This record gives sequence, structure tokens and C-alpha cells, in this order.
Amino acid sequence: MGKFGPLEIFLVLAVVLLLFGGKKIPELMKGLGKGIKEFKDASKGDEPTSTEITKEDK
Repeated sequence: MGKFGPLEIFLVLAVVLLLFGGKKIPELMKGLGKGIKEFKDASKGDEPTSTEITKEDK
């Protein structure tokens, strides 16, 4: 596999936009960010505190 150039990145973003639409993308990114944060916390061994849990639920 070669490196991704600007054209390939543009095509992937265009396909994602067509599949999910403009309104769903922010929700998907928010979910992806939460997932990455939870993965990092789990890999460190940090347990979420009760205040962190209530902040995420709101």
C-alpha cells in the first residue's frame, strides 16, 4: 500500500459525506472522540470518577 495523497483523502471524505450526510458527521465525530478518550483511559488504567460520568451523560 502506498501513501495517501491529497486526492485520496478528498475522495474518502466525499464518500463519507455522501453516505452519512452533513448532519450526522458531527455526531459521528463526537462518538469517535469519546471512544478514543475511553480507550486511552482504559489503557492507562484510569477509572472514571463519578463527576466525569455525570459530565459525559449530559
